[in-house]
Amino acid sequence: MVLALAGCEGVDLPVDSAPSGSAPAAGSGRATSPLDNPDGTKPGLAPLTSDADRAEARTLIEKVATKGRGPKTGYDRDKFGYAWMDTADGVPWARNGCDTRNDLLQRDGEDVRFRSGSDCVVMSMTLHDPYTGRTIDWTKSKATAVQIDHVMPLSYDWQMGAARWTKAKRQDIANDPLNLIPVDGPSNGSKGDSGPASWLPPNKQIRCSYAVRFAQVSLKYELPVTAADKETMLRQCGG
Repeated sequence: MVLALAGCEGVDLPVDSAPSGSAPAAGSGRATSPLDNPDGTKPGLAPLTSDADRAEARTLIEKVATKGRGPKTGYDRDKFGYAWMDTADGVPWARNGCDTRNDLLQRDGEDVRFRSGSDCVVMSMTLHDPYTGRTIDWTKSKATAVQIDHVMPLSYDWQMGAARWTKAKRQDIANDPLNLIPVDGPSNGSKGDSGPASWLPPNKQIRCSYAVRFAQVSLKYELPVTAADKETMLRQCGG
């Protein structure tokens, strides 16, 4: 089934063989602090509530560079590779025999059930959605109820410098678990390609964590954010 997403697009791809590399463990949907999850391979997005964690978050966000958002001229989703590829070699779980979307559903879902004969294609699961705070009982027959959000949207990446990257690097950021979170579909649709100054998760408890994740992607890929976005990110963590 093809998913048409405002900020992200996904296709469940056929899998011909069992995963050959390291894969996320199904049923591990407990949320993890982004400060304890620098590569994005652990599940969820837990709130940052302590003064120490929020101070650490602000220190991280302060490292993010700023510049104006460039034109969207020339942007096309296909320039970041097809969704969801298993061959973006610069990110975790590449070439494990399972496409990126299903890797993410396994990472964040609980009570994960697979298609008969497959240990990749997720048919149902329970998701504790960080963006809304809701628990979603998801089935593949209603696939768009859960969408995979690119925390730093791909068109935003393009405008902030990815237009000058190699296609291989663009494929990495499009499939990097650090930049990807399964979330409530309508919430993801409302985000589009917005930065934090224009859109934040409805669940206020998670906004500092969201800002940290946005900063982590920015720093890993050396992509600046707008000054307004950085100011908003700092404010979510008490800055």
